Amino acid sequence: MGASLNEIKTKIASTKKTSQITGAMQMVSAAKLQKAESHAKAFQIYAEKVRKITTDLVSSDSGPSKNPMMIKREVKKTGYLVITSDRGLVGGYNSNILKSVMNTIRNRHKNEDEFSILSLGGTGADFFKARNLKVSYVLRGLSDQPSFEEVRAIVSEAVQQYQLEEFDELFVCYNHHVNSLVSEARMERMLPISFEKTEAQKTSLATFELEPDRETILNQLLPQYAESMIYGSIVDAKTAEHAAGMAAMRAATDNARSVINDLTIQYNRARQAAITQEITEIVAGAAAL
Repeated sequence: MGASLNEIKTKIASTKKTSQITGAMQMVSAAKLQKAESHAKAFQIYAEKVRKITTDLVSSDSGPSKNPMMIKREVKKTGYLVITSDRGLVGGYNSNILKSVMNTIRNRHKNEDEFSILSLGGTGADFFKARNLKVSYVLRGLSDQPSFEEVRAIVSEAVQQYQLEEFDELFVCYNHHVNSLVSEARMERMLPISFEKTEAQKTSLATFELEPDRETILNQLLPQYAESMIYGSIVDAKTAEHAAGMAAMRAATDNARSVINDLTIQYNRARQAAITQEITEIVAGAAAL
C-alpha cells in the first residue's frame, strides 16, 4: 500500500509541473494573440485603402481592364498556397485546413498534373511529403508576427507562377480567425483578381488624369495588390494559430487540474485504507495477547 501511495504522490507532483508549464504557455499564447490581433487590425486599414484604390482604377470609365491578372483563363492547373504552423501544440489548427485541402484535391483533381502546392509552414510541408505529394515551394520558420519581408519570397513566387501560367488559378488555404475560441478553414481564390460588381458600383471618385495611363498603372499595381491580399491571409492565419495555441494550452491546463483532483481523491482513499488496515492489525494483535 505504501508503494501505491508513493506512486500516486509522484503522479500528482508530475501533473502539477505539467499544469504549470501549460499554464505558462497559455499566457504566452495570449500575449502573442493580443499582438497578432493588433497587427491584423492595422493591416486591415491598409488593405482597405489599397482595395479601394485598385477598385477605383478597375471600375473607371475606360472600360474593363485587359490586364492578364484579371482575365480568367481555362483552368488546366490549380495552385494551392497552404498555410499551416511550424510546430504543434495548437489543437486542431493544422488538421482542419489540411483535411479541407485534401478533400478538395480528391474531389477536383484526377492526378498531380492538375494542381500545384506551395506550403507556408513546416507542418503542411511534412504532411504532403509523407503522402508523396510534390510541393513546389516551402517556407518555414515564420516569426510570431511576420513582416511582409519574411513572406515576400513565397508570396512573390505564387504571383510569379501565375503570371508565367504555371497554374491558371490560385487558392490560398488557411484558418480564418473569428475570435479567441473559433476559427474556420477557408479556401479563397486570390488569382485571377476579381471584384464584385456591387463593390465596383459603390465607387464615386472624381475623374483624374492618370500619368502614365491606367493599364500601365494596373500592370504595376495588381501584382502588389495580389501580394498584399495573400499577406493579409497569412496575418489572419497567424492570429488564428495563436488563438488555437492559447485554447489548446487552456484545455491542457484544465485537464491537468482535473487529473490532479482525481489523483488527490485516489490518494486520500488509499491513505485512509492504509490507516484502517494498520488500526485493524493493532487491534487484532492486542486481542491475541
